[in-house]
Amino acid sequence: MKGTMRSRLYLATIVVLLLVIIAMVYKFVVAGSTAKGEDGRIAIVFAPAERALLLREMRAFVASLQLITDALSRGDMAGVANAASSVGFAKAHDAPAAMIAKLPLEFKSLAFGTHRAFDQIAADAKANATREHTLAQLSSVLAKCVACHASYQAKSSGPP
Repeated sequence: MKGTMRSRLYLATIVVLLLVIIAMVYKFVVAGSTAKGEDGRIAIVFAPAERALLLREMRAFVASLQLITDALSRGDMAGVANAASSVGFAKAHDAPAAMIAKLPLEFKSLAFGTHRAFDQIAADAKANATREHTLAQLSSVLAKCVACHASYQAKSSGPP
């Protein structure tokens, strides 16, 4: 009888631990740290420094888009590649893991997809892409920006 009780206890412990792991994965990979925003969008709740980092990254996206557009207008594909590379996927690794855990899965998909899209723009520009091709890529990146800003807002959990 003791062996049967011990086996059941072990099994119950394993089940409880699995449920805790599943809950943590859901919280940190899928749901993130979110609240309902005042304007109907999903508010992602960040520490003030994390919010500042996110906003800096978004400003870098906009600055890169401007540099790419300028280089493209002059036919400077090397300039396009340089500007796009500056915000490619390698830049996504600058964010702390604790901050990434706060992001809902769809936001992560949009953000990482945007970084990868900039890498693709850079690679294609180096491979002699046409202006039309690059403009189509820019349109796709901007669609990701619009979708993200339409769905999410960055909220601070405290004073700056």
